[in-house]
Amino acid sequence: MITGAGPRVLIVDDDPGIRRALHILLSREGYQVSQARDGVEALRLWRDHGGDLVITDLHMPEKNGIETIIELLSHSPGMRIIAMSGGGQTKRLDLLGNASMLGAVLTIEKPFTLAEMMGLVRQAFKHEQ
Repeated sequence: MITGAGPRVLIVDDDPGIRRALHILLSREGYQVSQARDGVEALRLWRDHGGDLVITDLHMPEKNGIETIIELLSHSPGMRIIAMSGGGQTKRLDLLGNASMLGAVLTIEKPFTLAEMMGLVRQAFKHEQ
């Protein structure tokens, strides 16, 4: 389901609570928002509807965030991507650093506040494509 009338944002996370919170936040700010639970669903939605910004978790089943970033950027160089991830194994492997090197314009570590994420979204749209 896509809501809103502004720029198109795709939220990709296997945690339904995070998807729901970001969907509400971004919809209230006027963005068109769609959600995917993993990279496979995200790529299907992106192919069907396009997008101006992808916010993706890095640790997900099926197709993880790193694989998703690589595939998105192979089809759409310059795509605005915000990568997000928690600590634990992800932190030890520096997946956020890897995501940044692969082309994510911004990264954020979980947990984050909605205000922090909204600041990153605004910053991403200021970033030249």
